[in-house]
Amino acid sequence: MTDVPSATLMRQEVGEIPDAIGRLLDAAPAMIEPAAIEIRRTRPKLIATIARGSSDHCATYLKYAFEIEAGIPVASLGPSVASIYGSRLRLSECASISISQSGMSPDIVEATRAARDGGAVVVSITNTSHSPLAAVSDHTFDIAAGPEKSVAATKTFVNSLVAGLLLLGYWRADQELLEALARLPEQCGRALACDWSPLLERLKAADSLYVLGRGPSFAIANEVALKFKETCQIQAEAYSAAEVMHGPVSIVQAGFPVLALAGRDASLNSTLSAADSLAANKADVFVTADGAEGPALLDTVASGHPLTDPILTLVSFYAFVEALARARGRNPDTPPNLKKVTQTA
Repeated sequence: MTDVPSATLMRQEVGEIPDAIGRLLDAAPAMIEPAAIEIRRTRPKLIATIARGSSDHCATYLKYAFEIEAGIPVASLGPSVASIYGSRLRLSECASISISQSGMSPDIVEATRAARDGGAVVVSITNTSHSPLAAVSDHTFDIAAGPEKSVAATKTFVNSLVAGLLLLGYWRADQELLEALARLPEQCGRALACDWSPLLERLKAADSLYVLGRGPSFAIANEVALKFKETCQIQAEAYSAAEVMHGPVSIVQAGFPVLALAGRDASLNSTLSAADSLAANKADVFVTADGAEGPALLDTVASGHPLTDPILTLVSFYAFVEALARARGRNPDTPPNLKKVTQTA
């Protein structure tokens, strides 16, 4: 246990999310649209992503978004393939997206350089526009999140998601998506006020839980599980709502906590069905959308668009998990054994 301040940097930074998104939206036409025009012109056959940690969860989210909306396969590149193994990548007729808050990790920079040298159109998403990553990129998106001092990434993660979706929106001339992104600052303000106290009470003394999702919400489930580990020292594991009903369900006993992130998209019914099945086995299941019979319903804000909806759920979660960490006697700003910038070779 550590001394827990009444006001944490994490809570302050979560509260800054609406304004941070607003700054990014203002900068997007001049900063992001040129990259979208080049990608539209080059008609890539594949999009590669380069990232680690929370940034890789963002890349997974964008994988689902680009594959669903653009029909183009997205593959995650192993950074060590370039940084350790020295392999050359053949990426002509491809685009790549590198995501790093600091833009400083040597393996991410080297993999991005390899993607550029291999012929890809290289886009970097970073909170540090004058960084080694930016220097090896064709287009750099400064996510305009402002300084983030808490170890747990929150506003930088959200703005990285928004930057990637803006690229998709401009590239595809998807006015519906661009309008949904423009609504996010106001909606995020409301999402911060959602009450997840029933889940907080259940997890105050918990050691482990499952986090479920499908599609874009599965990417968010991975981020949520990581944040439970980082800020609360809870062993959380993320699973697809389809995969959990295979091997992982065997350890879901009566009272086992489960958080089901039910995206309001084509995956909704299957996620709710899995949540109902686990609740029927006496698990303590909480869901984020209406329609399940057994689980407890958490308060969320609906965005009106399937690709922005999980972002609002994530914002509500960030406010919740900061409060949960403090309730467990933890300081989410300074988790044990972690530092803000991890530089991996």
